[in-house]
Amino acid sequence: MAALCHDVGHLPFSHAAEKELLPECWDHERITRAIVSSEEMKAIWDRVTPPLRHEHIVKLALGPQKASDLEFTDWEFLLSEIIVGDAFGVDRMDYLLRDSHHIGVAYGKFDHHRLIDTLRILPTPQYGTSQTSDSAVGAPALGVEAGGVESAEALVLARYFMYSQVYFHAVRRIYDIHLMDFLKEWLEDEHFSTEMSDHLCMTDNEVTAAILRSARDERQRGHVHARRIVERDHFKVIYERNAEDVKINAEAGQVIFEALCEQFNPHDLRYDSIHQGAVEHDFPVRRRDGKVVSSLSMSEILNDVPGVSVDFVFADREIVEEATVWLDRNRDSVIKLNYERRDDGEA
Repeated sequence: MAALCHDVGHLPFSHAAEKELLPECWDHERITRAIVSSEEMKAIWDRVTPPLRHEHIVKLALGPQKASDLEFTDWEFLLSEIIVGDAFGVDRMDYLLRDSHHIGVAYGKFDHHRLIDTLRILPTPQYGTSQTSDSAVGAPALGVEAGGVESAEALVLARYFMYSQVYFHAVRRIYDIHLMDFLKEWLEDEHFSTEMSDHLCMTDNEVTAAILRSARDERQRGHVHARRIVERDHFKVIYERNAEDVKINAEAGQVIFEALCEQFNPHDLRYDSIHQGAVEHDFPVRRRDGKVVSSLSMSEILNDVPGVSVDFVFADREIVEEATVWLDRNRDSVIKLNYERRDDGEA
């Protein structure tokens, strides 16, 4: 039941507008918890044989990070890791494989059969140490046999490439922005409702229908943004993060956007910045000699997978050519001048 329910709190179009369009202190995990713990669902859990406790489902569906007010036994921790864990959670395995299939790319594919076959519950060693499974006293965690390390590496790399090549692709990102701009104008009070009945009635279908109505009628709220989505008239990239600029100024994308806003109408520009830091992929591995060690001592790849960072500046097609010419002439001076000012403590 936790596996079935762990994403019921998602808004239409999943993560596209969650941070901006929910009230403060709300996220989809909190909505999931509210649904699972509702009186209607409690009645369903009570009728199951044997009866289920809603707090147990919450623990497994959200995990210890999102349900930090609840106490987890070792077994509850392991079961939640199977569903939502960073290393081997089936949620992650599922979206990588499913998204790569439906998008038609190979980036998210990995040998999930081999990985699942080699999964084990193992004691947690400290990095740089080893211990036999019989004498180990570390907390139990999901790990793999030595033969599954390469499949685990493939999973981590699949996630990296899906984010860098698909999820953070410039065109995909700008449509998220146009969608969010539309929803801010279309929704009451610029937020999705957190009332359960309202949440359950608001699906992708309702939003898609609203976008079509608004795109066809300029009197409707959000018409401009809806028209961009329907007619594929999205803003175009005029600046993209690159290593050369970042070496000069780590905030190059931000300062270029600010400079462009001084030269052009800010309504014709959008800035998108996402920085996903490198994740430490530390899990137990049982070597062929029976010793349990950290994955970081077994794999150079797991130590070296980088984070993903993107900075895009987008512009309305009507000003793309003019803005690009201005940026070509002034980019270096904008980046260096702003860096020098900040270095002097003026900003």
